[in-house]
Amino acid sequence: MALTSLAIHDLTESVLGCVCAANPCTGEPDVGQLSVSVARIYASSSDDFPLETRVVQGMRGCVPPPITAVELVVAVLRCAPSFDESGCPPTCEELATTARRLHVDMVTVYNALLCCLPSTDATRRRGRMFVLGPQRTVGPEGGCAGLEQRMTVGLPGCGCPEEAVVVS
Repeated sequence: MALTSLAIHDLTESVLGCVCAANPCTGEPDVGQLSVSVARIYASSSDDFPLETRVVQGMRGCVPPPITAVELVVAVLRCAPSFDESGCPPTCEELATTARRLHVDMVTVYNALLCCLPSTDATRRRGRMFVLGPQRTVGPEGGCAGLEQRMTVGLPGCGCPEEAVVVS
């Protein structure tokens, strides 16, 4: 089955929707930034997903891989307290509030992806195929602190150029 030209875009929109529905996009003044980016795309197989296949392509015409794996990076960044104009460090209360917010964000993103993402692909009886990768904290640096959650999602194999739809 060929990927549609918007398959990856639609996937990232689904991921954003899941995380926003879980809470970090509340519109409050100190919300920060939520992003979903594509780290890499590679061929995989149904039996070995999320492993990368090493099958030579082009030997028998156009045979797309059974699964196109898309590695995504979900990031949430928020403002973090820093030294003030006098050179004084943040108070213990400010640091505790920032740490609590980060920890809540970490669980929120993890649960949102685990619980919401499977239902975003109506074409699969058991839901979207994915593997949650490691989650790590980012910062504090430059007045920001947050998290980065990696995940790999399996999409149906890609199509050949004559089958693919070109977006202009």
